[in-house]
Amino acid sequence: MFILLGLAVYSSLHSATNQDLKEAMYYEKLKDKVVNCHLCPRRCVIQDKKRGFCGVRENRSGVLYTLVYAKPCAVHIDPIEKKPLFHVLPGSSAYSIATAGCNLRCKFCQNWQISQALPEDVKSYNLSPQEVVDKAKKAGAKTVAYTYTEPTIFYEYMLDTAKIAKKEGILNVMHSAGHINETPLKELCKYLDAANIDLKGFSQDFYGSMSMGDLGSVLQTLKILKEEGVWIEITNLVLPGLNDDPELLKDMCVWIKDNLGADTPIHFSRFFPMYKLTNISPTPVETLEKAHEIAKDAGLKYVYIGNMPGSSAESTFCPVCRKLIIGRVGYAITENNIENGKCKFCNAEIPGIWK
Repeated sequence: MFILLGLAVYSSLHSATNQDLKEAMYYEKLKDKVVNCHLCPRRCVIQDKKRGFCGVRENRSGVLYTLVYAKPCAVHIDPIEKKPLFHVLPGSSAYSIATAGCNLRCKFCQNWQISQALPEDVKSYNLSPQEVVDKAKKAGAKTVAYTYTEPTIFYEYMLDTAKIAKKEGILNVMHSAGHINETPLKELCKYLDAANIDLKGFSQDFYGSMSMGDLGSVLQTLKILKEEGVWIEITNLVLPGLNDDPELLKDMCVWIKDNLGADTPIHFSRFFPMYKLTNISPTPVETLEKAHEIAKDAGLKYVYIGNMPGSSAESTFCPVCRKLIIGRVGYAITENNIENGKCKFCNAEIPGIWK
């Protein structure tokens, strides 16, 4: 597997005492107070008083700490459709949290103000895992969503919250780039119900130049999620001239069908000028419609177009009788014709989490 070497590029700036912080999981102590983080494929080797690539894991005298445990910088109640998860409890609310930081450097990031920030550069809240679950229940949310930035980098916070949520009947979902190692992922899967994974492109050249990431690691994450029984949906942000080659889109869709199954939903999302790619025009509608056609021709049954309100490709159609079973306009549900996990018109099984 392609391995990204992590560089400890941040000096120690965080003022909290060690007693205020939580020791990180998944790292190895080396000589001379150096540590090796094993959480994500970068496997950062971090000197004393330095941080890993993500900016939120700091070595203090040979002990690796997370600087963002119970310190979310974003807390919102969202429709589950915003994640986007279209086959999970349609019309329900997700109690959504994120901290500062990321282990990728996507030039097209939509939440770069917090994902590319250090913990000390954003306003954070003190919100324990138990408080997250309590507030989710009070708000009537059916899920806790780990989202907006990269949940991998606040792994300990996510894991502890997920354990409590599972005990108290709240589902756990995440939107992630899938840049995580196998061992921590499998531990998380014990408590995770659904995940939307950003499959940003289908070439290592694209991943390397646009995200500083590793395609192989993301594909491995998708396989593990499938093996562990987590419901998977995929988002592909289509960038004009960068990852929209029809042959690569076809290869991606065939890989999804062969490795994850034809029932795996894919969301082709429209790009708008953002962050370091403000010079690129929005994705043409024809490009998204072509991607939709390619995915259907490859045998994928549930293909959606996002960031294009009013498109019929926002809605879910039964792959057997072809009738509309979940109508959507933006994040709003206009009708739901699924009963007991089946199309109410022809009784075909529709995969997902419906109750």
